[in-house]
Amino acid sequence: MPLWRRVVAEGVGTALLVAVVVGSGIAAAALSPGDVGLQLLENAFATALGLAVLILMFGPVSGAHFNPVVSVVDWWLGQRTGTGLTLRDLGAYIPAQIIGAVAGAVLANLMYAEPAVSWSTKDRSAGHLWLGEVVATAGLVVLIFALARSGRAALAPVAVGAYIGSAYWFTSSTSFANPAVSIGRAFSDTFAGIAPGSLPGFIVAQLIGAIVGVGLLTVLYPDAGQAAGDVVTPQSETSGATK
Repeated sequence: MPLWRRVVAEGVGTALLVAVVVGSGIAAAALSPGDVGLQLLENAFATALGLAVLILMFGPVSGAHFNPVVSVVDWWLGQRTGTGLTLRDLGAYIPAQIIGAVAGAVLANLMYAEPAVSWSTKDRSAGHLWLGEVVATAGLVVLIFALARSGRAALAPVAVGAYIGSAYWFTSSTSFANPAVSIGRAFSDTFAGIAPGSLPGFIVAQLIGAIVGVGLLTVLYPDAGQAAGDVVTPQSETSGATK
């Protein structure tokens, strides 16, 4: 599969993911005013389902990472075994994911007649929120690579969607677990937004979570790198796709 096609899939997939997150947050706030718990439930439910569908749509093309952390870990674990992303792939995936995330936030804003860009004012700068991001990101990394290494990558759409949906509730940060999505959400001053000033803490926490996740994989699945080519979902063999 040509790199340009995989990059397009990562950009469009990440854009649609952020559109789901931000758009469902706007809809939830409008449909359930004054009930933050119900708003979060609606936002989490839509995100879980939307993420599962997007992985099914784009997984056969690019692997459906939609997340710089996943791409970096895929490259890091796969470099020793010659699988997963190459450094050139990584250098193309990450900008596509970030640009896609911003475009997705703008799209969601416009669909709900909001300003195309409205910087979020929702401060999320606190130690307990950063800890929540470490936990959310580490768990996501372990889940994805455990599925791939154990030959169950086909379950990734359901499993990853379910994990993110539940992590909305069991983590204090509502589980961003994704630097690109975090950046995109800063462009919308709505329910799912994050203030730009809160981004550095979240992104650092996510990177720490990735390191923790890799450490756990080293203990639990020491040969996880052999399956890096199947993350998040195996690319289609019928199309001759390779990473």
